Amino acid sequence: MRFVRGFGRFWFDFIVGDDWRIALGVVLVLGLGALLVAIDVVGTNVLMPLLAAAIVAVVAASIVLGARR
Repeated sequence: MRFVRGFGRFWFDFIVGDDWRIALGVVLVLGLGALLVAIDVVGTNVLMPLLAAAIVAVVAASIVLGARR
């Protein structure tokens, strides 16, 4: 059980890291992208640059909001 707990803590720290807002934003952006592909709103060729820009925007917003505090 100790191994499982340590393994889970490693992955949580690796994915979430210092800022849970970035991790949540990336998950939401990727979920929205998956939803858009599933309901066939946009093609994957258009969606990939949009998702990349959205992830960069999430990270930039987190940095700006963090600097304001």
